[in-house]
Amino acid sequence: MKIDITKLPKSEIQLKIEVPPDEWHEFIDEAAKELSQDLKIEGFRPGHAPAKMVEEKIGAEKFLEHAAEHCVRKCYVRAILDNNIEAIGRPEISVLKIAKGNPFEFKVRVAVMPEVKLPDYRKIAADLKKDKKEVSVSEEEIKKAIDWLLKSRAKYITVPRACKIGDRIEIDFEGKCEGQNLPELTSKNHPAILGRGYFMPEFEESILGMKEKEEKEFKITFPKDFSAKNLAGKNVDFKAKMNLVQEAQLPEFNDEFAKGVGNFKDASELKTSIKDGLLIEKKEQEKERWRGALIEKIADSSSMEIPEVLIGGETQRILDDLKAKVAQIGLEYEKYLEKFNKTEADLIKEFKEKAQKNVKNFLVLQEIAKQEKIEIADEELNQEVSKALAHFEKSQQAEPQVDKEQFKRYTSDILKNERVFQILENC
Repeated sequence: MKIDITKLPKSEIQLKIEVPPDEWHEFIDEAAKELSQDLKIEGFRPGHAPAKMVEEKIGAEKFLEHAAEHCVRKCYVRAILDNNIEAIGRPEISVLKIAKGNPFEFKVRVAVMPEVKLPDYRKIAADLKKDKKEVSVSEEEIKKAIDWLLKSRAKYITVPRACKIGDRIEIDFEGKCEGQNLPELTSKNHPAILGRGYFMPEFEESILGMKEKEEKEFKITFPKDFSAKNLAGKNVDFKAKMNLVQEAQLPEFNDEFAKGVGNFKDASELKTSIKDGLLIEKKEQEKERWRGALIEKIADSSSMEIPEVLIGGETQRILDDLKAKVAQIGLEYEKYLEKFNKTEADLIKEFKEKAQKNVKNFLVLQEIAKQEKIEIADEELNQEVSKALAHFEKSQQAEPQVDKEQFKRYTSDILKNERVFQILENC
């Protein structure tokens, strides 16, 4: 088999492959055997009819196409393995010559992993050390964390007064536009905590001050750029009835509260734990910030031609991640697009720059790992994979959903990236 390799722009190559007549004839015989399995040819058992008779039965074009498919598939794989080509994405295949008794020729255009030229990444890491920030936790931050903890354990007590910000309410409301009922703006015993953004500001402002059993009618003009086009710029008439007003009663931050939260002997120990937790979180955030700045600086000084297939794949991953997050909050994807007045094409266009940056950073980390000769031992990799899978609530149900080989590659990349950063942090 003869192979000519031509480098193309944007990390693509072209393979021109010539299969000699004797080898090509083997694929013709293989095609005849396979095709004749489903043919009834008098005097021959299925799969044993001569190639010439099979060709006459199904037609020369279809017969040769079938042989070519087998030949291309096997010879292409052999070509990339024999030449250590890191092909990515779907190859574009064109048949150049196809006839019995002659060489079979075809060409393949395919993207490959790009060549990455790195700067002196160790020097960049050493120079960037001065930008690391010392982190600390202030009393104000501790107070905010304690306040959040107290609010999360608040009890709501029914009160016979006008509602105000911070209260929990239950309210009936219905909206009409030009006399037509609007189901999307109608609800019974709708629960909400005022001031948390449950309602649009104009609606919340209109119901503030209402007492239990009080009824009220009011009009709201929706913004002209409102996401729901049928309401944009329209006047909507509302009827509302307050069913319940409850006031938040916060517990005291004392020893008894601390014991109820967890295994703390007193409030002082809980406060220390909160401070330690905040400090760990801030240190982790600073570490990630510095690592992000470092890899971007290295990537900006690196050169490579990124194939479109990698950018396209990462763009799709970002889009799929968004769809998953939208589904998690119980919103339909189409409704999400409508809310922000966007199309999927708009999102893909927006995500492309981020995708290119992500791919470049990934390739830089991969190349540094290669230059530093970082390898992950099978034992360590298997332990990390098992640990990650254990996070699933029921591994028996989770396993069929996980491509284990792909997950192992992903875990291996994570471990290698961590080793890379550890090396750079010690430069």
